[in-house]
Order: sequence, then C-alpha cells, then structure tokens
Amino acid sequence: MDKVVLQAADLDGYLTRADNEALARVVALYDRALADFAALERDDAGARSRAEERLLSLFNELGERMQAAVAGEKRIHVFSLETPEFIHGEASRLVAKLRDERTANPEFVYYIQRAYEMLFNLAFAGPHCLERHPIFVRTPVTVPRANYALHKIPDIDAQTANSVMCVMLRAALLPSMIVAKEIQEYSSRHTVTPFALFKISRDDSRREDDMAYVLDLKRSYFHLDELRGRDLFFADPMNATGGSLVTVVQYLRAQGVAPRSIRFFNVVSTLKGALRIVRALPEAEVYTLWMDPALNEKAYILPGLGDAGDRINGPDRPDSPRDIIQLIADYGTRVMSLYRDQVRQIEKVVLNR
Repeated sequence: MDKVVLQAADLDGYLTRADNEALARVVALYDRALADFAALERDDAGARSRAEERLLSLFNELGERMQAAVAGEKRIHVFSLETPEFIHGEASRLVAKLRDERTANPEFVYYIQRAYEMLFNLAFAGPHCLERHPIFVRTPVTVPRANYALHKIPDIDAQTANSVMCVMLRAALLPSMIVAKEIQEYSSRHTVTPFALFKISRDDSRREDDMAYVLDLKRSYFHLDELRGRDLFFADPMNATGGSLVTVVQYLRAQGVAPRSIRFFNVVSTLKGALRIVRALPEAEVYTLWMDPALNEKAYILPGLGDAGDRINGPDRPDSPRDIIQLIADYGTRVMSLYRDQVRQIEKVVLNR
C-alpha cells in the first residue's frame, strides 16, 4: 500500500449534534458578513461606513459564538481565550499583517516566526509553567574579567523531551523548524527534536463536503519505531478541515503506533477543523492564535490568509515541484544558519531513510 486516503464524510461522522448546530449558526452569520464585503469595494464613502458598522457588529457576534462553541472543550486552546487581555492586540495585529494581500514573502515569514513564538509560549512557557531552571551565559564583556549572567527560564523538559516534530505539508516545514528551535532554546539539555516527514495532499478538484486526503507513503520519511509512545507535535499555519492530521494519525494507529500525546499548532484554525480534530483524536490538543468561522466550497478558510505554503516558500513551477531538500535550500543562508540543527535532523531522516 503506497497511499492512504481519508474522505471528508469520515471526518464529519465525529462531529456531535451540538457541534453541527454551532457550526451552522456561525456559518450563517459569516454569510451575512459576505454580503457586506462588496460595499467595502465601492467608491461610496457612506455605503462603506454603514457596511463597516454592520461588519463590526457581525464579527463581534461571530467571536462570541465561536467562543461559546469551544468553551467546554479543554483541548482547544485559542490564544485570546487563555492569555491576558493586554496582549490580545499583538496577536490581532500580527494576524492582520499575515492576512493582508500586500504582505510579501520576507515580511510574511517574519510574522510567521513571531506567531509561532507566541503559540509556543501559549502551550509551554506561559504563566501556567511554574518551574524554572537556571542558565549561566558568558557575555562578550571581559573587563575586569570574563562576565556571566544568570537567567531563569521556563522548565519545559518534561513536556518536550519525548517529542517528535511531524511535518505534513509544504507550508508546515518552516513552522515545524521554528517550534523545534524553540524546544532546543528552552531545553536544559539543548535537545534537538527528531523529525518525521509525511507527504499528504488533498484533491483540490473536489468540494469541501467530498474532499479526499491522500497520504503518499513513497514520498514520506519516517520510522514507525521512533514514533511509538512519543509526543507528536504538528505545526501547520492553517487548520482548515483537520483532514490532514487525522489521516496521518489514523494511519499510524493502523500500524500499531500509539502516540503518548498530540499537539497541533496553527496560526489560523477554523472552528470546524478544531472540533473535528478533538472529536476524532482523543489524545490531541489544538493550539491556535486565531479562529476563523467558515470554509468555502473548495475547503479554503474564510476570511483566511490565502495559500500559506506559497506565501512562505514561494510557488513551485508546475513542471518541477521542489523536494524537501530543495525547499530548505531555497530558504537561503539566513534561515538555514538560524535553524542549522533542525536542518541537519531533516536531512538525516530524508537521506538515511
């Protein structure tokens, strides 16, 4: 068997009646917002102003509806629901920059890095992390003698020492390297997290309600024995449907691999995608910087931020898609030097398959 396929209908079977009712209410609200977007494109200042007032009210209500839908689900972590209010503006501005069609590749990558630092703190190093461990740092100052500084940083070893960084999609490569780098920086032992690489795609000729998710085992790089009993971390900028993650985990389960835990880190997740994951995978937790309300018929997030893979990596030529090593090389020396230990781990699993 070279390919594993999961159908969208299988995912919807996990949603509860209450989930579907909440989703229907949220989608209906967003449909009303869509009707006002056209007014924002018009030259009529009065019409734009009235549309903005209606949209402000609608988006406030959308936020309240989505908050209510996940209020009882302790395995869905939304940044604005679990952090102090005074830093919510930072997350909002950051996501706004990522959404903006004018944000070009270098700036987009910069904001992706910031987003994952915030997500990492939400999951591991925030106020809930009470343990600290000391580090002594030698500084460049040598007069009157070599100088050292003492810093106490969150002790996350117990949460990350058993982890494997799992990469599912092209858009997930750099975010996965960022999370692995954060683990290394916080680790008392400077741990370099191992990687597992899965080649998964969806059939974009299909609609959202009959989407198929295809795991290509020939173009994936992982060792099953290294995944058993481990904490599996996935970092994908966008969680639209949850289908890719569920496909990978269900395949691993069928091979006798039982993860100890699963953590999924997204800059933007839809309400539907987050609910599908925690319903289908009881050991999974979702961490998202922002929650969006809807999907279009092609299963793209609304309002979303476009194709995150192309905006991070640049588009491929149709006749010559890049493999994982070529993609890393195209990040350039600045990124390569920052994530050099993570790049070595990826090269190791690809080249020594």
